[in-house]
Amino acid sequence: MTKPYKLVGRNFQQKNTHIQVGDAVFGDGSFPVIAGPCAVENEKQVISIANSVKNAGAKIFRGGAFKPRTSPYSFQGLGKEGLLFLAKVREETGLPIATEVMDVETFDLVEEYADILQIGSRNMHNFSLLRRAGNSDKPILLKRGMAATLAEWLMAAEYILEQGNTNVILCERGIRTFVTHSRNTLDLSVVQAVKKESHLPVIVDPSHAAGIRDQVISLAYASAASGADGVMIEVHNHPEDALSDGTQSLYPDQFFMAMKKIKAIHAIIGKE
Repeated sequence: MTKPYKLVGRNFQQKNTHIQVGDAVFGDGSFPVIAGPCAVENEKQVISIANSVKNAGAKIFRGGAFKPRTSPYSFQGLGKEGLLFLAKVREETGLPIATEVMDVETFDLVEEYADILQIGSRNMHNFSLLRRAGNSDKPILLKRGMAATLAEWLMAAEYILEQGNTNVILCERGIRTFVTHSRNTLDLSVVQAVKKESHLPVIVDPSHAAGIRDQVISLAYASAASGADGVMIEVHNHPEDALSDGTQSLYPDQFFMAMKKIKAIHAIIGKE
């Protein structure tokens, strides 16, 4: 085992890891969709969006209660109040909840409410947070850093597995390049590269890659065709008024139509 990542590599485990959360299974050849707003704003908002994405076929609801923002003056999330709203969503719709955890200090609180704990791109190299995630019994969604290589990304996952948590879902969300026509550059080539190197499931976040609503749908289609194990898409009922990332959030009717084609594309690709 000469590669630096031992536990996440194919040398350690040939068979794909399957991670079940509610009705969704990541890594078994199916294509579960995670959807919801970038940030939780109020109870009415999240329940409305949750019902819309569930009716469209989404299996997991996403929403940020704690928000790492580039500017300290931007909306930072509702914190525990947001987690309570997410719990209400799960109670009323039955959808499991995926939400971001930002630091070790709030990990216990977020862990109490979430079904999937997301570690964002800015925290991919937060080693104390990765180790704490490794001591959790909840699945971890680990986003690729904005300029991380494949090896660096897998090594971040290795920190989690090394502590004992084998339920890690990798998420490609675009990397920082020189382009200005999109927020980031979606690296779909990394999907098959991950599958060659690792047994962990890998999904794609076309919303953060594009940063522009008009590009999100086509990138979601491409993700379904790439052999990924799922996608995470931002949806908002009033994106023009969203407190975070409204420009990249789909309207519910757009998401509903996109889901039809996503399912059709995946049906053509088929299971591995």
